[in-house]
Amino acid sequence: MRDHGGAPVVNLAENVYYRLHAPADTAPDSRSLPVVTTDPSRPITVAPVAPLITPALAGEGVWTPTQAIPGHAASVLTTFIRPDPAHASVVAGIARFDQRTVSTRLIPGTREPSGLGWPEAGRVPAASRPTLLATFNSGFKMKDANGGFSADGRTPVPLRDGAASAVIDSSGVVHIGAWGRDVGAGPDVVAVRQNLDLIIDHGQVVPGLDINGGGQWGSASNQLQYTWRSGLGVTAHNDLVYVGGAGLTLATLAAALTQAGAVTGMELDIHNQMVDMFTYDHTAHLPAQLVGTPLLPTMPGPVDRYLQADQRDFFALTAR
Repeated sequence: MRDHGGAPVVNLAENVYYRLHAPADTAPDSRSLPVVTTDPSRPITVAPVAPLITPALAGEGVWTPTQAIPGHAASVLTTFIRPDPAHASVVAGIARFDQRTVSTRLIPGTREPSGLGWPEAGRVPAASRPTLLATFNSGFKMKDANGGFSADGRTPVPLRDGAASAVIDSSGVVHIGAWGRDVGAGPDVVAVRQNLDLIIDHGQVVPGLDINGGGQWGSASNQLQYTWRSGLGVTAHNDLVYVGGAGLTLATLAAALTQAGAVTGMELDIHNQMVDMFTYDHTAHLPAQLVGTPLLPTMPGPVDRYLQADQRDFFALTAR
């Protein structure tokens, strides 16, 4: 319906539905929580995430290292938190990446940002799979993102000044900021994905997320919907942080990113089937047989998403 002029009707229906179906103020279903494990041989130097709701659930805020790739220092730290004190059933998954040991790539989909014949054909290239650590969704469809896209030497959608931008340099490091102010074009920039405006700026949650008075964060009341949401941020130590979960408003997404240590952050995609983050176990599978493990058990996407051709652009992280 959106693609055929029905966006106002869809927006109204979404706003009514999601606001009437607020999450419960009870403990989450245990089946929605990831398994938290510890490995004494792999000590964690990152401090746990302090819970907002007490008493904390078992494993809440405790980092778990995913399977590392033999011969590489890189791994992914994951945990979960409850970022909404008014709705204790809401769970957000967090993944944290040390950018000194991982490299990030923005991969165009078969339809987003355009139907051009991109070299990756909408999937993680075979050459990247032996060192593949994680994949996760990108932002809104370009017609709704109020921003642009640049990758593989192409800019099919013009970049907008002021837009929240995930900028990848030639070493595979992600920088996040407002385009033209914090980040910008240069010979070292290899990819840019813009989506709406920043939600965390210079260590502070941006005012007005619960009002969206200027429409900076999508359609009217979009930011108030209790729905699947995802976001991306960088910490003061330049670690990359991904957050995703169900029943989140824009404000609670920003709260979750802040809890996770992000000092700059942006929203990525929202709604069911659009929020997916996977890690990959190289000790159990050959590169040609990789199977994704979702950040949260309730993430609905297929575990081979991004390993098969996908219509939407996404991020892939490999060990250096």
